Amino acid sequence: MELVLQPRPLIGPSGLRIERVGMERYAEVQALNATVFGDTRVIFRLDRRDLTLLLAFLNDEAVGYKVGYGEEGRTFYSAKGGVLEAVRRQGIARALLYAMQDEARAMGYRRFAFDTFPNKHVGMTVMGLREGFTVTAAGYNAAYKDYRLRFEKKL
Repeated sequence: MELVLQPRPLIGPSGLRIERVGMERYAEVQALNATVFGDTRVIFRLDRRDLTLLLAFLNDEAVGYKVGYGEEGRTFYSAKGGVLEAVRRQGIARALLYAMQDEARAMGYRRFAFDTFPNKHVGMTVMGLREGFTVTAAGYNAAYKDYRLRFEKKL
């Protein structure tokens, strides 16, 4: 089950390709996660409704990923994603965000959400605000020893 998604015009560098992939390619997502975050565990559970895996390729090299799934109701949750440090600040994360929103919309979801830790991932906080997301919840997460913000947006 591979579906090639093209980023919206003018998003990301030339040669960027985003693919929706199945669980048979989960090891690629894990490898990217290990490089970006130093951890092979991407999310706690893989038995999620509408689990969606996206891989970003730059000139045929895997450089980023995004994982999401359906929450209760009609909200799609972008659980985790990352881009290799060497190719950051080129629009790849934004292209992955757009592709994941397109996937969620195509599956009938009405809202899109993600959580971030602004002290650890400033870029996600900035991107969420620039892309029209609203902070809908905030609180301290003892496990991560950081504040967590939840961003949501109507699709």
